[in-house]
Amino acid sequence: MVKIKSNFKVKFPYSQRWLQSIAEKLSKIEKKVSGEVELTVIGDKEMTKLNYHYRGKKYPTDVLSFAWQEEKEMKTNMLGQIFICYPQIKRQAKDWGVKEKEELVRMLIHGLLHLTGHDHEEKKQAKKMFKIQEGLIKDLGYVVQKFD
Repeated sequence: MVKIKSNFKVKFPYSQRWLQSIAEKLSKIEKKVSGEVELTVIGDKEMTKLNYHYRGKKYPTDVLSFAWQEEKEMKTNMLGQIFICYPQIKRQAKDWGVKEKEELVRMLIHGLLHLTGHDHEEKKQAKKMFKIQEGLIKDLGYVVQKFD
């Protein structure tokens, strides 16, 4: 079971309940998606600061995830934190030619998968991660992007 706790720091047209439903659908496929997740939706300025602090990049990114259970030293029900930059999601949706809601779902799933140890640094890992991500997006009725 996964529990999303949301904090919206920018105007955001989607509900906590809807975000929770996406996370629950993923948790049925990916059993590691279990526990509490703090999701914060932010703007460009705050995301740029986070992206620079943690990744050394001076621009906003779409999603950042911070897994709390990676080291397995801390006994907690908290899976981690996800920060989503809503203005960046809107830009990416336009750039990719997809609906905003689809891109938002994609980045929420992407962030949740990172919290459970999925990565896309190596080709084999990326293939597995994107297969889960895009499979759920397809199951939810969205168009599937190709990531090869």
